[in-house]
Amino acid sequence: MLILVSNDDGVHSSGIRSLASSLKKIAGARVVVVAPDRERSATAHSLTIHRPLRVEKLAHDFYAVDGTPTDSVMLAVNELLKKKPDLIVSGINRGSNLGEDVHYSGTVSAAVEGAIMGIPSLAFSVMGLNHFHFDVAAAFARKLAKQVLKEKLEPGVLLNVNVPNIPKSKIKGVKVVQLGRHNYGGIIIEKNDPRGRPYYWIGGNPAVFEDIKDSDCEACQNGYIAVTPIHVDMTYRKYIEKLKKWNLKI
Repeated sequence: MLILVSNDDGVHSSGIRSLASSLKKIAGARVVVVAPDRERSATAHSLTIHRPLRVEKLAHDFYAVDGTPTDSVMLAVNELLKKKPDLIVSGINRGSNLGEDVHYSGTVSAAVEGAIMGIPSLAFSVMGLNHFHFDVAAAFARKLAKQVLKEKLEPGVLLNVNVPNIPKSKIKGVKVVQLGRHNYGGIIIEKNDPRGRPYYWIGGNPAVFEDIKDSDCEACQNGYIAVTPIHVDMTYRKYIEKLKKWNLKI
């Protein structure tokens, strides 16, 4: 059994090391880590195509890539590994990937790339700012990975998992939920540099979640592990017939 691990916080992050260590406890599993050599948060599903990529072997089955999470997964599956992984697990991310975050997250995108390749894939994040309980997420990742390997996932489907940043004893349970919505507010910050020229920083205030029942935001805020199935096919099928009635022509 071959499990590929990646992330967007970088190969040296505590989250990825906790994840890899936990997955190695699955009987018969070989865990290979291929991840960015530095933090690549919010790189989404970007590929590096305008320069060559370099890979450094840091230890046995442990590789650093000077590119994005998607680069890392593509290189691992198509070049570094001798066979196709049975599972791809991305994370554990420092901070949540809830609602719209899945469009920007490099951690989620690593799992998306796996799903595109037809490999069962999972993404794990911990909802917090510091002092992360990676052990809780890592233990659940191992349990869910074993179940996915047994039950399988439908083609093109990945699981996005968000874990509250609290001790295991305070976790209320696991909920399978839809994506929620949130508003970071004040997302563009304008300041002036020492020469008086304006510059802009994409930042924002802490997320304000919309009150959507059975959403990942609601579940995680209330102390539940949130598991959301995501499909890589972004076609809005309900709109196809309506769009055809426009009778579009050149």
